[in-house]
Amino acid sequence: MATLEINSLRKRFGTIEVLKGIDISLEKGGFLVLVGPSGCGKSTLLNTIAGLEGISSGEIRIGGAVVNDLHPSKRDIAMVFQSYALYPNMSVAENIGFGMEMRGVPRAERDQAVASVARTLQIEHLLSRRPSQLSGGQRQRVAMGRALVRRPSVFLFDEPLSNLDAKLRVDMRVEIKRLHQTTGTTIVYVTHDQIEAMTLATKIAVLKNGELQQVGSPSEIYNRPANMFVADFMGSPAMNLLEGAVMQADGQRRIALARKDGSSIMLPVPASADAAGLKDGARVIFGIRPEAVNDDESMDRNAKSVVRFDANVEVIEPAGSDTYVVVRVAGKEVTARMRADADVRLGQPHTFAFNLDKAVLFDPTTTRRI
Repeated sequence: MATLEINSLRKRFGTIEVLKGIDISLEKGGFLVLVGPSGCGKSTLLNTIAGLEGISSGEIRIGGAVVNDLHPSKRDIAMVFQSYALYPNMSVAENIGFGMEMRGVPRAERDQAVASVARTLQIEHLLSRRPSQLSGGQRQRVAMGRALVRRPSVFLFDEPLSNLDAKLRVDMRVEIKRLHQTTGTTIVYVTHDQIEAMTLATKIAVLKNGELQQVGSPSEIYNRPANMFVADFMGSPAMNLLEGAVMQADGQRRIALARKDGSSIMLPVPASADAAGLKDGARVIFGIRPEAVNDDESMDRNAKSVVRFDANVEVIEPAGSDTYVVVRVAGKEVTARMRADADVRLGQPHTFAFNLDKAVLFDPTTTRRI
């Protein structure tokens, strides 16, 4: 395993710049997930790390060594593709050991390495089968085994689970997480699925239109998003974003959320925001996650700042362990995450509560968190 450093990386295709000054560092044994919508540049960035795409400017270091001009075979990386890319005429054991065979590794050493990797991935019973005899999840394990057996400095995963059904994706996420924890390998992983990003990563890099929006731990990305794009993209359901205004009330600065009937929900400035930098009359965007919108029975008992409000229930979505309830506040739909047996009724008023300990504010002009 090795460190990975990306400094001021830019990539152009003709006059089109698809990566715009990317700066990321990953520690030894870290798990970096590159996430963002389709076309944001995450797969291109992965390909530049692998050496499959050249860079226009900047620097890529693996284990402290600059690899900008190195051939992919010289970078000490291994890649797992979305399409598995297995040899159909070879057995599982032959697929896993093929790279070692090409490098002239003795047969006994190859067999020992293949057997060890097969135990790690729990595919020992599949070693004699051909890829056509395997399920999608088993094929993905074989592709992982082929990469793992090389013991590279960095593993690269390019949307490896996108071809799998929902249950198998969950199962394979667990396998990849276990693989990382048991081997301590350095991994860079591309996905458009923010649930995969949150569950797998030690560090997440969120991209949009080739620009890095934020790099941080899953907790930092989720609880302290750098801007409205990150707040909206990361989390399912997405963060509630409501228009508000700064004003004085009872001698204190407050955030007012205007309602359709002319009244306002008055909120203290969230602790996460810089209250001193707010000016009376300024427009702000109030952001709060669905799990921080519930009622007295569902509310976190440790919450220090809670504001209650009444709203009519517009939509009820049972989700097993939770019930999602949609109401309208400040002209926008707000999703509340309630307990499974919450006593809410369609079309009826209910008293909800904001847990302001988990709220954030954004500048509507710059979209940056205040």
